[in-house]
Amino acid sequence: MTAAHVEAVHVEEAGSAGPLLLCLHGIGSSSAAFAPQLAELSAYVRVVAWDAPGYAKSADPGSLLDLDGFADAAADLIRERGASAHVLGVSWGGVIALRLAARHPELVDSLIVADSSAGSGTDPAKADAMRQRAAELAELGPRAFAERRGPRLVSPDAPPQLVRRVVDTMAASVRLPGYAYAAESMAGADLRPEIPGIAAPALVLCGDQDRVTGVEASQAIAGALHRSAYVIVKDAGHLANQERPEAFNAWVLSHLRITARIPEQEPSSCL
Repeated sequence: MTAAHVEAVHVEEAGSAGPLLLCLHGIGSSSAAFAPQLAELSAYVRVVAWDAPGYAKSADPGSLLDLDGFADAAADLIRERGASAHVLGVSWGGVIALRLAARHPELVDSLIVADSSAGSGTDPAKADAMRQRAAELAELGPRAFAERRGPRLVSPDAPPQLVRRVVDTMAASVRLPGYAYAAESMAGADLRPEIPGIAAPALVLCGDQDRVTGVEASQAIAGALHRSAYVIVKDAGHLANQERPEAFNAWVLSHLRITARIPEQEPSSCL
């Protein structure tokens, strides 16, 4: 695994062959959330996981970024590395991925949207709550903010070491103003009108114990997309890719074997 910077956006990369898989994290996380995907899926594809602008090791944006701005930053990463990519987005990252596919369809070969939604702008109460998060972060600081919010992102029976890893990742990743820009991008987002126009084939996944966006939001995305498959990940909360990485990666790999035509047989190094 190597680390790199592209125009002040920090990424973690693994794998040297095959199609590109760009991973976009949730609003309280970073590229660290994709450690299981970087480790396992890189045997088949080139995996790139970003720290969104204003998060973790990425530089703070020079000015306010809205959802289009985050989507355009992701588009720039794809252009740096090739003509197009398969895009995996978790939660807020899924909202960015959907906007990316609508705004830059030529760059998106397929979508994997996990534990996500059409945006908080679909409900005024959710939008208000999202906008209040920046003030909460400013008041509490990253560590206390993460301790308050992190445990809810996994299932009630998640092992303590996973809970601690999620909290530590959040504490090390979020800061202002980047988090405030992200929260506002979610609060203002209602992608329901544009999702049906997305042509890229999509896999939509959701943990059956997701207490944040919930299975209904993922079902709505899958039902609105032009070409989609919908999967429930058992015994997983909002961070299904971290809580059940074996099952999650197996579904992603199955999707990529169809959409990217990667080989059916596992590499000899994995046997």
